[in-house]
Amino acid sequence: MPTTGSSPLDWNRLGEEALEILQAYIRIPSVNPPADTTETADFLRRLLEESGFSAQVYSSGPTQRNVLARLPGRDPTRKPLLLLNHMDVVPADASRWKLPPFAATVQDGFLWGRGTLDMKGLGIQQLMAFLALQRAAIVPPRTVLFLATADEESGGQYGIRWMIENHWNDLGPEYVLDESGFGTRDLFASPKLVFVIQVGDKQPVWLRLRATGRPGHGSIPTRDDAPAVLLRAISRILERKEVDRPPEVVDAMVARVGASLAPHPFTDSIRRNSVALTSLSAGVGSPPKINVIPSVAEATLDCRLLPGVDPQEFLSLLQSLVADLPVSIELANEVADPAPPSRWDTPLFAAIERTVGRHYPEAVVSPLLSSGFTDSRYLRQKGAVAYGFMPMVLDPETAWSAHSDSERIPVAEFERGIRVLFDLLQEEF
Repeated sequence: MPTTGSSPLDWNRLGEEALEILQAYIRIPSVNPPADTTETADFLRRLLEESGFSAQVYSSGPTQRNVLARLPGRDPTRKPLLLLNHMDVVPADASRWKLPPFAATVQDGFLWGRGTLDMKGLGIQQLMAFLALQRAAIVPPRTVLFLATADEESGGQYGIRWMIENHWNDLGPEYVLDESGFGTRDLFASPKLVFVIQVGDKQPVWLRLRATGRPGHGSIPTRDDAPAVLLRAISRILERKEVDRPPEVVDAMVARVGASLAPHPFTDSIRRNSVALTSLSAGVGSPPKINVIPSVAEATLDCRLLPGVDPQEFLSLLQSLVADLPVSIELANEVADPAPPSRWDTPLFAAIERTVGRHYPEAVVSPLLSSGFTDSRYLRQKGAVAYGFMPMVLDPETAWSAHSDSERIPVAEFERGIRVLFDLLQEEF
């Protein structure tokens, strides 16, 4: 059982220390592309070594680094628990931010900056809980691994995928804790506090559409002009009708909470296959000449498929919708083998429920299907049970601020979450 009552740790001081570390971490702009994580890896390595850990840095590319540390557990026969996080962040247009994205400013009770939510904040929560066990001389029931990877934001080629392909024997976890789940009062048609634990991802299928048509003078338009053809194709795809078959995870969410999902783009997305139009491109010249009809027009679609949906069958469906048009559809990403969601009847899920219950007695714990994808999908393919668990209660605007120009986390919840993880790592599972 957890030993939080007798822990010698000064949690107020540890929280202050964690905030200072996170601010310094945010100020390292490890933007992807190019996913240069040399400085962030060195930053984490020094923190780990200063606390007595032997941190291993793996070079997976010219500027890509991954950091691994190990805290041995009492039972060496148990496979490890992996604390997984990524060091890279998406770009930020500073002109659109109220506060500079890499200044790591604390204002109105929030820490603002690129990576605070996705996912340097959780990475430091994991790190501080990991270090706190060492400082308190607590040996966890099973070995705990801390892994910070290089390039989750571009698919993990030099991060978790590279580690799995080249150093699986250094990992081999039974359980994984990653990003995505959090505490909320807004996903359900109920005021209950619900901690949603991510157990599965939707599968990314990225498509490129290319329409061809008759080029000519802008004063003589036809229905066969490439831009017009492309718009008809996109309209058919976006307005397609599909049978609404919510996956098992979504049914379990509703059953656990005892309330339906609240209307929201996110809750709509996790109930069906989604298609988002993300770019349009056409024109002759730069800037495009207004009175010239181009012979080619292109678009990109970000499709996210529910668990169990075959990507090739979905692609064939979309192609059939535009078969009478001069439009080609091709894959723009590498489609990985789909990984089914992790079960939520496991000892770790039960341990999360117990731990959350001690810190948030009114909370319900529910599985969650992510609308996006995380590095966990690659570990699920290897047979690991992987959950997304970010121990913070977030309001709606904060919860969806990742990748936005207002990304932030609440300082009090960030500091409280370290204690939650610290307790969870001592649970028997």
